[in-house]
Amino acid sequence: METGTLPPAPDISRFSITEHLITAGLWAAAQDVIPPPPRRRQGGGQSRVSDRRVLAAIVYAAVTGCAWRQVPPVFQVSWQTVHRRFTQWTAEGVWPSLDAALVRRFPPGGDPQALHRDRATCHAIIRRAAQGTTSCAAPAAARGR
Repeated sequence: METGTLPPAPDISRFSITEHLITAGLWAAAQDVIPPPPRRRQGGGQSRVSDRRVLAAIVYAAVTGCAWRQVPPVFQVSWQTVHRRFTQWTAEGVWPSLDAALVRRFPPGGDPQALHRDRATCHAIIRRAAQGTTSCAAPAAARGR
């Protein structure tokens, strides 16, 4: 290598932030508790965004504490979809069920650090849900303005 030249950049084309945030164990447990999507009438419209991508964006928002509108485009899902599913899944009790499923699915002799990481991720979501971010503020007219 010549002096002053940089080494070649690593190939990160297959890196997926979704797979990094949502481990195989967390995803397996999530598939057990996330309700199936409602049936949609046939016709136009966009395809439903993957639950795994939405869950990754929810994890990002819960762990970083960012506003829903600040979820970065790398997740390839709109902030409205992230917030809507977070609200739906919170109302349906997905987060406590996910925590219980993680413990239930933990294999004997499994990696306790992996379980701890997945449960810590789940607890971050539970804390976000407990903040009351699922309800919208009343319209200005209803607040007397």
